[in-house]
Amino acid sequence: MNKREFLRTAGGGGLSLLLAPRLLAKYAEMPVERLAEDEAFWLAIRGKYRLKPDYINLESGYYSMQAQPVLEAFIARVREVNYEASYYLRTKQVPDKAALRDELAAMAGCAPAELCITRNTTESLDTVIAGYDWKQGDEAVMCEQDYGHMLAMFRLQARRHGMVNKIVSLPIDPASDDEIVQLYASVVTPRTRLMMVPHIVNITGQILPVRKIVDMAHARGVDVMIDGAHAFAHFEYKIPDLGCEYYGASLHKWLGSPLGTGILYVRRDKIPTLWPIYGDWRMTEDADIMKLNHTGTHPVHTDLAIGPAIAFHNAIGTRRKEARLRYLQNYWTSKVRGIPNVELYTPTDPARSCAIANVGIQGMDPLELAKRLLENDKIFTVGYDQAGVHGVRVTPHVFTQPRELDRLVAAITRYAKLA
Repeated sequence: MNKREFLRTAGGGGLSLLLAPRLLAKYAEMPVERLAEDEAFWLAIRGKYRLKPDYINLESGYYSMQAQPVLEAFIARVREVNYEASYYLRTKQVPDKAALRDELAAMAGCAPAELCITRNTTESLDTVIAGYDWKQGDEAVMCEQDYGHMLAMFRLQARRHGMVNKIVSLPIDPASDDEIVQLYASVVTPRTRLMMVPHIVNITGQILPVRKIVDMAHARGVDVMIDGAHAFAHFEYKIPDLGCEYYGASLHKWLGSPLGTGILYVRRDKIPTLWPIYGDWRMTEDADIMKLNHTGTHPVHTDLAIGPAIAFHNAIGTRRKEARLRYLQNYWTSKVRGIPNVELYTPTDPARSCAIANVGIQGMDPLELAKRLLENDKIFTVGYDQAGVHGVRVTPHVFTQPRELDRLVAAITRYAKLA
């Protein structure tokens, strides 16, 4: 691709909004693997964020702050909606949200009619779980490392309907994709109706071979629901390529949208089979995904900021972002892996993870480790002590610099010596 062609693409043209012309020309044809290590480029991106100087933020996985251009656009939309009030809600809200759905569908690679905007992944996946017409003895398959609230929703269905939940436990460092696929296959029976699979495990950062799991499940007549909370805008993929029936994701994590934004994808042929959680006049149209999207009087300005968040993300480019995030994770994990008393709960193979990793110190409570990192080293993380994982989750973002990760490495090394 020559420079002129590059500048015509969304990524190249978008970069012109973020970078000075001299930097844009320099990076126009740089391979993403080299660009991932170019600190001048990422320092320019960092400049688009307002970062608190009191600590190093390595907990972007819960909620990633909006870049300043997105935040300012969000605030402007709050003012606009407030200014027009009911007039806006009754005359502009529906077409504006439909346009946003089109943008998100283009990013996800699916038809707009298969997508709706939700408030988060939990709402998206709960809509599917509760929307199933469960019968006594029906089975669902999931893993111990799935998000706790999703597991709780399945337990609720078991109490209510008498369905059965089969739970497997993922290995931290699988030898092959087949090991994961066969693990899920081992608990499937003729009664299994739905399988929940994390696209990326939220506590460890392990990326699962989703398409292979889906193909196995389909061969056995089982539908698949993917928890993509941490995957959307994190690394490159299109939802239809995964082959799943259902997919939920949050937009306030790696896309950098305001809090309270998510998506639900339901493959077109499965929409009529789901019952809505809330009554809605559109529920008479069984094939319309919007029957699943009744939100009442919703703070629509939050949704309207999704557009600027997509524009900012596209300006960087998914492949550039993925390469940088994987580089940052490998940068620090490669320095602590193998240190005595240090436990890494993230796969060794770089292809099996991206930004997220989890590290622990033998004999130290992970909550205590997170506390020490914050109080002594001014590094903000979150501790997890569940599902065989006993460490702190580390989630850098595009604004993170290697020198900040050097401080993490120094702290982990120091605490390991004290263990």
